[in-house]
Amino acid sequence: MGNLVNAAEIRQVLERAVNRLCPRWMQASRDDLVQSAMLRILERHQSGEGDPAYKASYLYKTAHSVLVDEIRRVERRAELSLEHSASALVAGTPDPFRVTEGRGFAAALRECLSRMVESRTLGVTLHLQGHRVPEIARLLGWRVKQADNSVYRGLIDLRECLMAKGYQRP
Repeated sequence: MGNLVNAAEIRQVLERAVNRLCPRWMQASRDDLVQSAMLRILERHQSGEGDPAYKASYLYKTAHSVLVDEIRRVERRAELSLEHSASALVAGTPDPFRVTEGRGFAAALRECLSRMVESRTLGVTLHLQGHRVPEIARLLGWRVKQADNSVYRGLIDLRECLMAKGYQRP
């Protein structure tokens, strides 16, 4: 694809990029992410920094940047769904034992992931974030069979590591 000048073409490329990059848990925010990316490009254009004709690769990078910024913002604010917020209100304050237990599990999970082969770590991490195997293959530029194998074997490695640390299957 060559240079894009038309705002409609730019928006289409940004929509494809956001659809491709956006994790499943953020799907409801896709339109907002596309709009944020459009605003970022418009601001750059108005400041005179940007070329009036944009390449698709630049637009993909912009969409990726907007998505990463939004994920960081959500994590910073620890935004929760309404269902989760309502259940937290009903449940009252969190149990300190469960909070500590969860932190210990998170540390064990990170350690186990760091010990795995990189391809398995990538596949399992994306799987744990909610991506399905075809999405993982597309995001990492792998064949579907390669992604499936990486996730399957990585989950076995992860399970074995966690069990060795004392975490049993439910």
